[in-house]
Amino acid sequence: MRIVFRCDPALAETLPQPVPARAVLPDWLRKMPSKAYSEIHGRDIRTVKQCPPFVDAMTHGFMILLPCDVTVENGAFEWHWDIPEPSTKGHPRSPLSFHVAEQLAGAPFANGLAAIKFNSFWTIELEEGWSLFATHPVNRDDLPFRLVTGVVDSDHFQDAGINFPAIWTDQDFRGVLPKGTPVAQCFPVPRAAPELIFESFDAAREIAYAETVADVLARPGVYRKQFRDKRSR
Repeated sequence: MRIVFRCDPALAETLPQPVPARAVLPDWLRKMPSKAYSEIHGRDIRTVKQCPPFVDAMTHGFMILLPCDVTVENGAFEWHWDIPEPSTKGHPRSPLSFHVAEQLAGAPFANGLAAIKFNSFWTIELEEGWSLFATHPVNRDDLPFRLVTGVVDSDHFQDAGINFPAIWTDQDFRGVLPKGTPVAQCFPVPRAAPELIFESFDAAREIAYAETVADVLARPGVYRKQFRDKRSR
């Protein structure tokens, strides 16, 4: 998959570039213990830090990064971002804009407040037949906002930036959301609908199921050692 990012030439030396998601794993994941004592089990057990699907979801795709520090105080957002005048007509200059609360009317995640919108300064071009899936950085409930998930046909929509709306969830947050904070985790998805096929196990599948389950229960790391694809890690 070839993904092409483009930006206004006047901002090329200023903007943080999108990065592979694995490059911005949070400190709390690095600091997590690999094992923790379980009173139910009466012994140390592995934490999610040793769960490949958990970690692989966090490292999948790429991240859009906040382009500058944003200070949050009493519901107000402030930034000081001295950037050159964009050379492209209609190009944004501010890192954030907003959606009025009424645009979320009836949505279960609406909180009665305006939603913030992370402005994107990069256009994204995907290969024909692929769309861009944009969602909240996976397993990042430590962030004080929650991105609203969306899909954009970026094989066609590739000449303007994608903006990323989010609900500000931590009303007690006071401080700085620093430059480089991941605001959206993105990855290409095929647009063609999958064909769903349903079957019962045949004899060979029954044996394979029983053997696989027995292996997983008997020793740790079976999925990581035998089934996880290492070529893209």
